[in-house]
Amino acid sequence: MKLEKVLIANRGEIALRILRACRQLGLKTVAVHSTADRDLLHVKLADEAVCIGPAAPKDSYLNIPSIIAAAEATGANAIHPGYGFLSENADFAEMVEKSGFVFIGPTADTIRLMGDKVSAKKAMQKAGVPCVPGSAGALGEDFEENRQLANKIGYPIIIKAAGGGGGRGMRVVRSDAELEESIALTRREADMFFNNPAVYMEKFLENPRHVEFQVLSDGQGHAVYLGERDCSMQRRNQKVLEEAPAPFISEEQRKTIGSRCAQACIDIGYRGAGTFEFLYENGEFYFIEMNTRVQVEHPITEMITGVDIVREMISVCAGNPLSITQDDVKIKGHAFEFRINAEDPSTFMPSPGEIKYLHVPGGPGVRWDSHVYQGYKVPPHYDSLVGKLIVFDDTREQARVRGLEALDELVLDGIKTNIPLHEDLLNDPVEIKGGASIHYLEEKLEAAKASKK
Repeated sequence: MKLEKVLIANRGEIALRILRACRQLGLKTVAVHSTADRDLLHVKLADEAVCIGPAAPKDSYLNIPSIIAAAEATGANAIHPGYGFLSENADFAEMVEKSGFVFIGPTADTIRLMGDKVSAKKAMQKAGVPCVPGSAGALGEDFEENRQLANKIGYPIIIKAAGGGGGRGMRVVRSDAELEESIALTRREADMFFNNPAVYMEKFLENPRHVEFQVLSDGQGHAVYLGERDCSMQRRNQKVLEEAPAPFISEEQRKTIGSRCAQACIDIGYRGAGTFEFLYENGEFYFIEMNTRVQVEHPITEMITGVDIVREMISVCAGNPLSITQDDVKIKGHAFEFRINAEDPSTFMPSPGEIKYLHVPGGPGVRWDSHVYQGYKVPPHYDSLVGKLIVFDDTREQARVRGLEALDELVLDGIKTNIPLHEDLLNDPVEIKGGASIHYLEEKLEAAKASKK
């Protein structure tokens, strides 16, 4: 189908990013927004804007009938879900396609396959992607069987919800004594949060890094990998700072894992942009999940490859083949992304309010992806992300120094932000060296808290 008008079913910086990609492709845009988001930048810039409900996400950005009605009323012929909200909701993707629109993302069947951690793991094993040792499927009710499996894998193990995500529905178990209760508690949590009580068991890695591979696939037998990112700096399973390429990953490792990820995309008929997330420990990669959408941190990959991921995603979902081959993908330099959140840097409590003064850094190798402007009021109803500061340079050390300069220049008066945390991290000897584990930031923050007591 020839795309002419795209409805952007999201808000904030990613909605603006999608709008810009659409404009480059000569496509008209429709912004949908809640009553709290009338003043968002992409709402002002879009060709058309439709209010789809009150501030609460369930009444607006998660309101499927309202979004589809807005697409029908404006004559849009495609819907881009962005990230978060409905982006990995298979029922939404299915309803979009059944209503006659193009869903800019994978098919509903692919989202279901990769959204269920058990079926995703099976699909990856089939494609030769290395996985964490664990149960072949959902755990049964027989405790003795589960106990034997735990001992075969070797403690510590982790019990995870099959339909889980976002750090919920998971429990670390270190001995037989904790096993039965942990399985029961995780089942209850899984049922409550994900409406699916199925749980599975995996080996728990003590100090892994989070390394993920970016892929693009056209669903027509072509797929490429765009290198990897290190997203190990996390707090409560939420990424804070990301970099690409990942430190201490060899070209041989990149090629081996990346090509298997691309092959997996071809095998499952994947369409669009996607990310394979791995835990990396002692030189080994272990697949944990696939995100079937564009990632928050996609800009650092764009910086080191020169590939416009969002534009390519829209193009392949319109039925076009990939415009690049694997040979076209060349990794150059190093990039960092700093997620700038409206939050107290010491307590991490949200800090909504009016941005009274805004100064954005500039110069070579500096990018600011954000929906905010001077006078913009950050609402309390949504994610606290107000912008992403991305820096690029020839080497990791040069990019780190550029990051410090850019963070020093960035001013958002009127709200509190986590800029001081990013500055502290860039001066941290562990971060300077690179290769910190996913637990490092939490441990660092706990130690800082304890020293103040």
